[in-house]
Amino acid sequence: MTITSAGLPINKTLFQSQVLDSIFNADHSGLSAGSNAPGIRDLFSSLLSQRIEKNKPDATLAAGLKPNQLTNDLSATGRNLSLFNPEAGYKLSTFINSRDVLYKAQFSELSQIKTGVVQLQAAGEDLGAITVDTPAAGVEVQLQNFVGRYNHWREAFNADVAEGGLLDNVQAAEVSLYTLEQSVKNTFIGAKDAIRSLRDLGITVDPNTHFVALDSKQLAATLSSKHQGAVNAIQDFGAHFAQSAALLNADHNFIPNQLDNLNRAIRYITDNQAALKLEFGTGDATKPNAQTVRALASYNRLYA
Repeated sequence: MTITSAGLPINKTLFQSQVLDSIFNADHSGLSAGSNAPGIRDLFSSLLSQRIEKNKPDATLAAGLKPNQLTNDLSATGRNLSLFNPEAGYKLSTFINSRDVLYKAQFSELSQIKTGVVQLQAAGEDLGAITVDTPAAGVEVQLQNFVGRYNHWREAFNADVAEGGLLDNVQAAEVSLYTLEQSVKNTFIGAKDAIRSLRDLGITVDPNTHFVALDSKQLAATLSSKHQGAVNAIQDFGAHFAQSAALLNADHNFIPNQLDNLNRAIRYITDNQAALKLEFGTGDATKPNAQTVRALASYNRLYA
């Protein structure tokens, strides 16, 4: 079989289509690409058809494009006028620009969640140091320390997972916060010693803020009446909480998988952005909100 150069542009575009689809398709990649993703895939398919029909030379996708070469084949407004629908191509590049910013910001925030989960795992393990010989005041100090560390972590990311937040609909982030909250609310903790969950120890979760509070009087009363049972419950809770945190960060689990997906998408866009802009137009520059700007700055400082 003879392979001609005429087939190369089509193959190149098919490859682009497959890679971009893996980035924009949340069902396949695990990324939260947003509600516009299906429309973008349709848009790219349309542009793919145009490329096949026009059999555009592959030279426009050559690697190693320099910034001053970017506009050689583009109009003053950043459109590729050789496309049948330059505006559609421009919209695709606008979307890619926004994904580049979003994925980097999400990577930064999720990495911080991962670090916080490691610290909370240690906080849970620390509760195992409480024994029947620990005085009531010492028990309270250690529980207050746990509560403070948990609330500090939770406060840092509540806005991220709220509707419209940077990590809204990002499963790894939402599952992490939900899982550790459910661990605190576990109704089976202490059951074998007639302790009705951590509530009997004065520990409750606010349903609105999701912060944990410790009632010192309730804790003192339970320690006085069921000291051994209270200590057992605290030790069990600490062990289960630490295990839940460890699982979130375990290989091939929620957080590592999501970070890997984000990193692959970031690398693809970075490696191909110049060629994609030349192919489809420059697109509009992204105008991120303050939350995204902070996360993007953190990404550029730590990972760029």
